[in-house]
Amino acid sequence: MRTVKPKKFLGQHFLKDMQVASNIADTVDACPQLPILEVGPGTGVLTQFLLKKERPLKVVELDFESVAYLRQHFPTLEEDIVEDDFLKMHLDRLFKGEQFVLTGNYPYNISSQIFFRMLDYKDFIPCCTGMIQKEVAERIASKPGKKAYGIISVLIQAFYDVEYLFTVDEHVFDPPPKVKSAIIRMTRNDTQTLACDEKLFKQVVKATFNQRRKTLRNSIKSILGKDCALTQEEIFNKRPEQLSVQEFVELTNKVEKELSR
Repeated sequence: MRTVKPKKFLGQHFLKDMQVASNIADTVDACPQLPILEVGPGTGVLTQFLLKKERPLKVVELDFESVAYLRQHFPTLEEDIVEDDFLKMHLDRLFKGEQFVLTGNYPYNISSQIFFRMLDYKDFIPCCTGMIQKEVAERIASKPGKKAYGIISVLIQAFYDVEYLFTVDEHVFDPPPKVKSAIIRMTRNDTQTLACDEKLFKQVVKATFNQRRKTLRNSIKSILGKDCALTQEEIFNKRPEQLSVQEFVELTNKVEKELSR
C-alpha cells in the first residue's frame, strides 16, 4: 500500500511521521480478534496501517472535506466511512452489537468527551488506544497522590487499566502544535459494576475534585448540605487526590447512607 501524504486542511495538525502512525496502529493488537473503529481519520495517515490488520474497520469522520478525501484515496473503505458525530452515535449498532477496539488520532479539543462516551459504552469497548495531548494522557494514567490525578483518572480507572505507552514530539506534525502528544492504551479490567450507586459515584468524584483544595469533609457538603454533621472517620480528613478508586466507592456508599437518613 502506498503512503498517503496528508493534505492540509485549515486549523488542523497532521501526523507526517509514518513510523509513529504505524506504531499507533499496532496498539490495537492487544485485542487482535476484534473489529476496529477509528475516530477522526482525517486524511487516513493512521487508516492505511489499520487496513493492513485485515480486520473489519470502520472510520467515523465529521469533516466533509476529510470524508471526500478518504473516499477518493480509500475506495475499498467506501461503505465503512461513517460521516457522523462520534459523540452522538449509537455505538452499540456499529458492528451489529459486537465488541470493538476504539482508536484514533483524537481531536484534542474533545478527547475527554470521547473517553466519557467510551465509558457509556464500556461493555462494547474492551480496548481503547490512540494519540491525545500529553497532558490529558498523564491525567488519565495518573495514580492517587499525584498532581495530575483527577476526575478523568478515577472515572476511567474504575473500569479500565491504563498504559501510557510513549510520548510523541511536536516535530512529527505539520504544522507542529504547541503541545506534545502521547499514545495510551486502556483495557477493560475485571470490574463489571461498581459496589455502589454509579450515578452517585460520578457525582461524588466530580464534586470533590471541583473543590480539590478542600478536605472531603468540606467538599462533600455540596452534595449532603452544609448542615450535615459527618463522622470523625479518617477518610473525611483527606483530599480527593489521596483516594483510590476503591476508596471513592467506599466514600460514595457513606454519602448514600447519609442521604438516606
